[in-house]
Amino acid sequence: MAMRSVLSRGLVTRSMDSTSRGAFTRCFSDKGKILSEEEQAKENVYIQKWERERLEKQKQQADKARAEKDKDSANKKPGGA
Repeated sequence: MAMRSVLSRGLVTRSMDSTSRGAFTRCFSDKGKILSEEEQAKENVYIQKWERERLEKQKQQADKARAEKDKDSANKKPGGA
């Protein structure tokens, strides 16, 4: 019984290696369903939009932190402006 699981694991590993080399690609949803090309395209658009929003948010936070840092350094200068 243990031997069978080892063999099946080896077959799965080999089959996964062939997919990583570009033999074929299949996209799966969270539920394991194979997605159609249209669904893949919609998902890609959604992911790109989410990433853009995330980067924009990080940029705004960085700008805000930089502004606070500049404000603090301006207040610490002797004689202030």
